[in-house]
Amino acid sequence: MSARCPKCGARYGAEARFCPQDGTRLVITSPIAGEASPVPASRRTTEPVSADRPAMGEFARMAGQLLEGRYRVERKIGEGGMSFVYLATDLQTSARVAIKILSPQIAHEKNAMARLRREAELAGRLQHPNVCHIAALGQTEGGMVFVVMPFVEGELLCDRTMRLGHITLEETVRLVRDISAGLEAAHQLGIIHRDLKPENVMLCQDEQGGGTERAVVMDFGLAKERHVGSEVEKLTATGIVLGTPEFMSPEQLRGKPLDARSDVYALALMTYEMLTGKLPFDGSTQQDIMVARLKSEPTPIRQKRPELGFSAAIEKVLLKAMERSPAERYQTAPEFADALADAAGNGGRKILERWLRR
Repeated sequence: MSARCPKCGARYGAEARFCPQDGTRLVITSPIAGEASPVPASRRTTEPVSADRPAMGEFARMAGQLLEGRYRVERKIGEGGMSFVYLATDLQTSARVAIKILSPQIAHEKNAMARLRREAELAGRLQHPNVCHIAALGQTEGGMVFVVMPFVEGELLCDRTMRLGHITLEETVRLVRDISAGLEAAHQLGIIHRDLKPENVMLCQDEQGGGTERAVVMDFGLAKERHVGSEVEKLTATGIVLGTPEFMSPEQLRGKPLDARSDVYALALMTYEMLTGKLPFDGSTQQDIMVARLKSEPTPIRQKRPELGFSAAIEKVLLKAMERSPAERYQTAPEFADALADAAGNGGRKILERWLRR
């Protein structure tokens, strides 16, 4: 398996994520067909591959099984380094659900299981049209841990950006509003996503129809409650870095305590990528990009893609949202979404004037 730059065609090892020549995100080349997958390389490598990962045959036998007498497994619809996702039917409600089956080693890790149980308990409080939550946590007779989530069908944000090259400003503003609404619902409950990235946002048709689309934030698997007791605090102790490096805030990279502003930073990086098809920090390796985020300023969007004609107001909004200091950023996700919408519309001049008066 190797990685290929869709812009210049250069090939690199599968561990590479960005082309050192032009900074373009690499795509994985299939070892069977030899064709590039439309999935960004980072999406294929965020979950570590476990030495204890069950054999493919064991997972293949999940189809047709009945879990806890309630969930009838239909077919596999996705996989990661330590999990497989199946489409299933909830026989009690007749609803389609997604079942994520985790590596057996999770069942033997007390901290991981405690964190999963805690998230399942919190999920009942996190009901929002822009959030896909964990509905239940269970364990198969063979000892494999699984989580049950509503089945959300659509296109991943990372796939759309890759397919189109970049997303229009109008559509980006709409998607950011949806994502920020889902984040705010979680933040109001004291839940921080901690792993917000384009691979964790699904774009789906609204249940009401009419051709409308909504963004749904997925996988709060690394969520953390801000106000927790000492026992729970041990599960996500300061100094343990969890998440995807490409979209981590500086404070998360440093292993510092996190709050809602860390998700705001990640959302700003996602917004920048939606608008340009690129990330604001350059580097030939993941480590280079992480260091750049800690020590360097992001490349202004008008410098990164001058041909797209972004306004100074859009640039200022993004730079503020990507400030290294949380105190200097927008303090909530809706505040950032509103500022972006204003910059894209008639409020752009006012934003620029306020910035220049600083």
